Amino acid sequence: MSKKFAVVGVTAALMMAMSSGVYAKVSTAEAGKLGNSLTPMGAQKAGNGKDVATGLGIPDWDGGITKARIPKSYTKAGQHHPDPYASDKIVFTITAQNLQKYADKVPVGIQELIKTYPDTFKLNVYPSRRSTSAPDFVYKFTKENATRTELLPTGVSAVMGGAPFPILSGTDSEKAMQAIWNHVLRWRGVYVVRRASEVAVQRNGAYSLVTSQQEIYFKLDNPKLTLDDMNNIVFYYLSFVKAPARLAGGAVLVHETLDQKEMPRQAWGYNAGQRRVRRAPNLAYDTPIAAADGLRTADDTDMFNGSPDRYNWKLVHDKPVEMFIPYNSYKIDSPDITYKDMLMPGHVNPDYQRWELHRVWVVEADLKPGERHLYSKRVFYIDEDSWQIASIDQYDSRGDLWRVSLAFIKNFYEVPTQWTALDVFHDLRAKRYHVQQLDNEESSLLDFSQPVPDERYFHPAALRRRGN
Repeated sequence: MSKKFAVVGVTAALMMAMSSGVYAKVSTAEAGKLGNSLTPMGAQKAGNGKDVATGLGIPDWDGGITKARIPKSYTKAGQHHPDPYASDKIVFTITAQNLQKYADKVPVGIQELIKTYPDTFKLNVYPSRRSTSAPDFVYKFTKENATRTELLPTGVSAVMGGAPFPILSGTDSEKAMQAIWNHVLRWRGVYVVRRASEVAVQRNGAYSLVTSQQEIYFKLDNPKLTLDDMNNIVFYYLSFVKAPARLAGGAVLVHETLDQKEMPRQAWGYNAGQRRVRRAPNLAYDTPIAAADGLRTADDTDMFNGSPDRYNWKLVHDKPVEMFIPYNSYKIDSPDITYKDMLMPGHVNPDYQRWELHRVWVVEADLKPGERHLYSKRVFYIDEDSWQIASIDQYDSRGDLWRVSLAFIKNFYEVPTQWTALDVFHDLRAKRYHVQQLDNEESSLLDFSQPVPDERYFHPAALRRRGN
């Protein structure tokens, strides 16, 4: 870490301590629960004691998908993932007709999707499988973070990989912000390359693909580095549009910073027609994303990203609650399914979705007085095992539910890491939706096997060089 950021980090930490008197880090004794009564990422290891076969049971966590449990038909990096739970059958289906019976376990936004599309949208519930797993070094980082990482006014200090706050502590607001930071900084591999498409699906089901290649270097998760190497960088993101032809060659580069008040996110865009690289200073908060046809904001990407400073945060419940969320979404990512089969008017085809009962942290964000954002309130449902946001309810300026976002979670077990097969953003009023990470018709998906490039690879000059 540079001397500048070391000083900033210490100063901010002292200001936080003086203002609140509460630190987010926990004692060594408390951290000792990780890997014992708690999973290495901080979830309750024990299940809920109910029969998993009923669809209402949550099993004990027993390590998730480990190398020994990877299907033998998986043979190479970047290959579409064979479903390790392909033999599981649907236990029951939640529809508009029986929704009330399960309403206490269905996120509010999902209930509204069912009510908006009563004839077509449903939740096929399968036995719950706690598949989350990560490498041992991620568990080690997470345990170290538990006793050293602290909340700063606009970021966190002294964090490396894994979850910065595996055991939530402090005030209600601090716990809520810790849960969000656990999502933002969660483990997703070190370097990944993928070619995928995104679409905005219109009310009548029409859509047009935008295909790009993305490369992400999660510097914070590199086990070969130390805290002193971070220099306030979380990751580098580089994306090049491949199709359609009218957009091909356009590119975006992002340097994601840990404390975006002290050093704002650095972003650049490359226009292939003009052959010019320009800064993109507004790629944050509620800036609309062009490829999403206005259905996704900059901070909707990856369910939530960037600085949380425009909202007041709170936990809706003081402990995780049981909810049905998309999980082990291997079928929806299958190469046997075409985009035409998957993309229905209003929503993704529910026959390819898998829903399971899991414990989630429910976090509410309310827009601060005087701040500006399209969403006056957001409610996040965060998977206890992986800290991945699974679902979001998003409210407009009048306080009415407007948008609903879904992350179709799965374990990329060759790494291993829990991430998403698809991210889907619904507009309930316009009855349109946006889908990211479509790769069913691609020859490969996320490839975590390539060597990490030098950081100079992510210099703004790379946009012009790679875009030509």
